[in-house]
Amino acid sequence: MSAEEHPQPNPLIPKQSRTPYHISGKPEKQDLVDEYKGKNLDALRTPALIIDRAVFARNCAKMHELAKSLGARFRAHVKSHKTPEGTRLQLLSTADETHSIVVSTVMEVCEVFRAGLMADGTVKDVLYGLPMAPNKIADLSALTDELAAVGANMRILVDHPDQVKVIEAWESTKAHHRRWSVFMKVDCGNQRAGLRPDSPTFAALLSAVLASPHISVYGFYTHAGNSYASTTFDEAQDFLLSEVTAVNTAAALALQLIASTPGLAPPKEPFVLSVGATPTAHAATLELKAKLAPVLNGVLELHAGNYPLLDLQQLNTGLITHRDIAQRVLATIISYYPGRGENGSDEATCDAGAIAMSKDTGPRPGYGDVIGKPWRMIRCSQEHGIMTQMSPEAFQLGPIQGDGSLKLGDMVQIVGQHACLILAGYPWYYVVDSGVSDGNVVVDVWVPWKGW
Repeated sequence: MSAEEHPQPNPLIPKQSRTPYHISGKPEKQDLVDEYKGKNLDALRTPALIIDRAVFARNCAKMHELAKSLGARFRAHVKSHKTPEGTRLQLLSTADETHSIVVSTVMEVCEVFRAGLMADGTVKDVLYGLPMAPNKIADLSALTDELAAVGANMRILVDHPDQVKVIEAWESTKAHHRRWSVFMKVDCGNQRAGLRPDSPTFAALLSAVLASPHISVYGFYTHAGNSYASTTFDEAQDFLLSEVTAVNTAAALALQLIASTPGLAPPKEPFVLSVGATPTAHAATLELKAKLAPVLNGVLELHAGNYPLLDLQQLNTGLITHRDIAQRVLATIISYYPGRGENGSDEATCDAGAIAMSKDTGPRPGYGDVIGKPWRMIRCSQEHGIMTQMSPEAFQLGPIQGDGSLKLGDMVQIVGQHACLILAGYPWYYVVDSGVSDGNVVVDVWVPWKGW
């Protein structure tokens, strides 16, 4: 999977970097399975990342059902867990199947390919979900060829006219030209990547993309990251409607420009209108479908990534319950401080800190809550966290076990604020399955992809 060499200097094409998948060493899965399968969680070294496969799979099936309720296709974002096992569960559930994914790194594309997920037909459509850096065009061009050889499609995002110039400069050096399949990234109010469809820059980009002989517009893509602030179903639904409105407006502008410009041919297939975030996807219902624009200027596609795992940020939206959360961090209490906390309450220290939990925060205080115990990680350093007692009224992670106390040596399971960043800190995940046991025995080990 070597990057193509650029034969002549071009100011638009910088020196090309290469995704080092061939030297990106990972632990051997079979060695880990041999070591840990069948062990109880209390035999594991902490901190450890635990995934309940039964809950993960149930969440994947639920998302497929939500997409069907909305009358939409589904595209699974795999960046939260970055594993072949998790990807298969996201695409092939008990409710439905899909073959389209989003990735956040070029390494993820390489690893999906290396895992055989394209060769066996599990993955047939890949969107690289960031606007393309010019120094990655060689890698993405080579990957597009490799995916095509096994019947899979590669797509990229554009949100600036200069990205079109880079693609055209690259293709001008080639004897055999391709048309890059692109989603135009639309800003629905989040102000991350993308352009508002009513902006002059979007109009300029649209003109450049449609006029380019080296680009084919596949669709329009948006993500309401601000929907994480939702605290009710109605709020999440409003964010989803804003996503649909944004991409539908963008597609309408494209169709208008095509119709009014001599020489521009209408799309051979309807545009794909790709919308979603985990909160807005959880608001996708049959009732919402009736509220959508009477005429959609394309085919609706739903995308999301955090939903198989979930976390405190998602719990705070009110759209899930603690029973839907598939991941947690196993930690050990390493010290205890009676009366040190606020109003004379106790505090404790555990061996999971910022590396194990991330320092992402959310609407609720702290970095993580303990399952079954009214304790919260309220402060953390690199390798340890400070736990404080919380009121039983504020506790949401299941029934309180015993008197809710902690002592030196106790093992606790902590649900953190943001699963995607938490998982990034671990070299492997211990997998349990509450569908076949009590969920305290390791049944598999997943090794995530690392790097960019």
